Amino acid sequence: MKEVQHIIGGKPVAGISGRYADVFNPATGEAEKKVPLANVAELNAAVENAKAAQPAWAATNPQKRARVLMEFVRLLHRDMDKLAEALSREHGKTIPDAKGDVIRGLEVAEFCIGAPHLLKGEYNEGAGPGIDMYSMRQPLGVVAGITPFNFPAMIPMWKFCPAIAAGNAFILKPSERDPTVPNMLAELMLEAGLPDGILNVVHGDKEVVDAILDSPDVMAVGFVGSTPIAQYIYERAAATGKRVQCFGGAKNHMIIMPDADMDQTADALIGAGYGAAGERCMAVSVAVPVGDETAERLIAKLRPRVEALKVGPYTEGDDVDFGPLVTKEAKTRVLGLIDSGIDAGAELVVDGRSMSLQGYENGNFVGPCLFDKVTTDMEIYKQEIFGPVLSVARVTTYEDSVRMVMENDYGNGVAIFTRDGDAARDFSNRINVGMVGINVPIPVPLAYHTFGGWKRSGFGDLNQHGPDAFRFYTRTKTVTSRWPSGIKEGAEFSIPTMN
Repeated sequence: MKEVQHIIGGKPVAGISGRYADVFNPATGEAEKKVPLANVAELNAAVENAKAAQPAWAATNPQKRARVLMEFVRLLHRDMDKLAEALSREHGKTIPDAKGDVIRGLEVAEFCIGAPHLLKGEYNEGAGPGIDMYSMRQPLGVVAGITPFNFPAMIPMWKFCPAIAAGNAFILKPSERDPTVPNMLAELMLEAGLPDGILNVVHGDKEVVDAILDSPDVMAVGFVGSTPIAQYIYERAAATGKRVQCFGGAKNHMIIMPDADMDQTADALIGAGYGAAGERCMAVSVAVPVGDETAERLIAKLRPRVEALKVGPYTEGDDVDFGPLVTKEAKTRVLGLIDSGIDAGAELVVDGRSMSLQGYENGNFVGPCLFDKVTTDMEIYKQEIFGPVLSVARVTTYEDSVRMVMENDYGNGVAIFTRDGDAARDFSNRINVGMVGINVPIPVPLAYHTFGGWKRSGFGDLNQHGPDAFRFYTRTKTVTSRWPSGIKEGAEFSIPTMN
């Protein structure tokens, strides 16, 4: 069986811990590769390599660093098909969705080409008598990213592109479920001219994660994953004085007002709820129609669309709507939550539990499911399902819909579909959620804005990509300078003021 390797110091490195995890094709259920699970010594070797390489990279002109990213973007376009195929094979996404995964990361790389401008400091001449004052942004040193299985291209690029553009060295610990694409990205960065040791990929599980969190030489950690792990990483890393940026789970709602265009709304819900088999932190998993009449019209539009969705492996063509879940364990969990919804009294309008594909009987496929009359005390409402399940939770008034979202533990994304500008403006101003869509179902900001959730969806003060990324991966140094005039006035013992 083929073995995935670490990338340390610009070279592929075989694992030495003796521990491995199987990498499955989720469409067939077959193990096709094995990935090494690093130990503390392997992580420390990567950190030492990065630590040695980082000072020279930090001293490199920011424009030259940006040129590496320019070439990286070109290489991403060149190898788009290879990257998408590898991603689909290990994750299960359709090819168009896999390309979208790569492109949303590529867009952050494009934004980071502007690093010379984004890293500029401030300057004040004559801040005091003969005094000039200026600030500069400097890299932190060695930083790390711990990234999830559901976006094996996009989220690693969201992390390492701004970090490296800012002059840091980066340790990437990707998901062990789909490790091939992160390695391919690192190889492309090296081909683009990145010096050895600036981007290292170390595969592993909790042992290597804890080693990253405890390493005194890792100055910052970024994470995306479930809320319990996000909180664990935030607390453990912050306790050692690291800068930490952790993004957790979500329960994203879409409010449907009575005046909404119901065809547009239904189409938006289908894509946002079932795309990538629901394995997106920005997936809409709860539709909230205001009023029973709105709910009945919505269900009438949704049912035939959901029943017509095509589920299959990515090899079946670009007309496949979504593929399998990433693991058998994920499938078992999703089916268990669907059963709990039925037991709790929700109405299963479309039941995809029993779907089976000829030739792929051992794959992790779950058909699309649609629930109606879901209430906030049910587990299918409270938990992030991370599967192809859409819940309709009816409310009587607009204020009820606002209250439902405001009282939810998560605050990643939310959307409202309406033709009423007053309602949309009121909703976007009042709601306690980090990313809001108005007639936009998945409000993921473009690369030059920042991405981040509120409440239990985010831990830390700064968001991903956009200007916040450069703030996160740098620290500000302020210099106050005064050049002697040659006139000796003696020592001053009182605090300087601007008199």
